[in-house]
Amino acid sequence: MSVLLGKQVFFTCVAASGGCALLYYLIQKTFSRASYYQWALEHLHSHPEALEALGTPLNVHYLRLTDKYNFVDIADAKLKIPVSGRKSEGYLYVSSSRDAPFKRWNLQEVFLELKDGQQIPLFKPSGENSSELKKE
Repeated sequence: MSVLLGKQVFFTCVAASGGCALLYYLIQKTFSRASYYQWALEHLHSHPEALEALGTPLNVHYLRLTDKYNFVDIADAKLKIPVSGRKSEGYLYVSSSRDAPFKRWNLQEVFLELKDGQQIPLFKPSGENSSELKKE
């Protein structure tokens, strides 16, 4: 009887662990498909100073889901994306918002912070109209 119970506990633990791993993967995939995430990476890949500071090839790592900076709700999104290159590593900070649910996201700010504390601004909206984009 105890062997049967042990097998049941073991397989339940394996199934739960697999379910947690799958959930973690799906959450990461959802973040990486979001428009504000993609736009931030486009700004990073097209910014020569940031690429020079990090070095190529550029690696984008999984978000730390337990980091309090990473926050997404129906109207606002803030992410801290770990990135690294041959020369250095750091975080790509992304702030985005939208006027109403299911409307288009508007980037508010994107900047790279290297491990030595240097910050490289990659994007800020120009003027008061956030639909006019300014690339630094």
